[in-house]
Amino acid sequence: MIAEKMKGMVAGSSAIRAMFEEGTRMAEQFGAENVYDFSLGNPNVPAPASVKKAIMELLEEEDPVVLHGYTNSNSGYADVRETVAASLNRRFGTSFEGKNIIMTVGAAGGLNVILKTLINPGDEVITFAPYFGEYRSYVNNYDGVLVEISPDTDTFQPKLAEFEEKITPKTKAVIVNTPNNPTGVVYSENTIKKMAAVMEAKQKEYGTQIYLISDEPYRELVYDGAEVPYLTKYYDNTIVGYSYSKSLSLPGERIGYLVIPDEVADSQTVLSAANVATRILGFVNAPTLQQKVVAKCIDEETDISFYDRNRETLYNGLKDCGFSCIKPEGAFYLFVKSPVEDEKEFCAAAKKYHILMVPGSSFACPGYVRLAYCVSHETIVNALPKFKELAKEYF
Repeated sequence: MIAEKMKGMVAGSSAIRAMFEEGTRMAEQFGAENVYDFSLGNPNVPAPASVKKAIMELLEEEDPVVLHGYTNSNSGYADVRETVAASLNRRFGTSFEGKNIIMTVGAAGGLNVILKTLINPGDEVITFAPYFGEYRSYVNNYDGVLVEISPDTDTFQPKLAEFEEKITPKTKAVIVNTPNNPTGVVYSENTIKKMAAVMEAKQKEYGTQIYLISDEPYRELVYDGAEVPYLTKYYDNTIVGYSYSKSLSLPGERIGYLVIPDEVADSQTVLSAANVATRILGFVNAPTLQQKVVAKCIDEETDISFYDRNRETLYNGLKDCGFSCIKPEGAFYLFVKSPVEDEKEFCAAAKKYHILMVPGSSFACPGYVRLAYCVSHETIVNALPKFKELAKEYF
């Protein structure tokens, strides 16, 4: 018999992954070219040529016993961590050192490491709807309580008045994700400043430490000159989680990092505990070859032109069909208002046209659907006539 906690997790297992698996089944039945799968944020852009070059060079140059062995520290190779810190300092005017970096098994691994480090049973973790649904499971892993801030469906910026009301003495952390999955919205600098002020005031009021965890896998994927504030500049107790899954199209390689600045309260203890958490969660250390690869590719710039073309094509095409959605500033998702109250009904109707979308209730925002446009441009172009047929059922 499986664990009681797992029963609930199995029952509520990822709708995104389930939809992706259904897409695979439909592709086998109808042909991949006749299925329009917008379910999973799996980049269709290949990794830069520099990644392959780096892998080949490392395999030729490095001692294979060292390259494929355990790292001396569970936090990762010292030289890689120094390289990451130096890159962040150049780009954002920060002053990190290698000791502030922990290499992780992607952003998800990093979130689990820092939550394991910080959360006691019953501690509250706040996040802003709509949000990546796995946050629920990650917090539940450590018997924490996820507290949701309801969505502002006009702007999809955080509702700061509700945020202030829901902070309690049990609040241990706040997770923000900007650019946001599923909306593509970038939280403005003004929003971040106000959020930081609220948290500072609440820390003083309750005499507690409240950690701001910034989940940033989409940082480089921004359009139209949008700027993503680097949150450590606005609030001392900020911890940053990053992944190369999207920026270098390496989702299956599971490589990322945590930034734990010296300004974080009791930072040395937090760093030591996160190092131990990396080991006892079973990660041991981030993939060694990929650590070296991303260090060699640290200055690689993401070519967002592919995603931007897809964004424009899909956004304008859906608007022409009569659908309503906010234009994303970042990431590679469109969050579309369902023409009927039950968005799951809308998703089911779309399947008749071989269109796969994820219901907004998976992101704590019912009444909307998410479309991942990190697909081939041809998929979008070929899907638009099907969206027109779908629209005729509602408009």
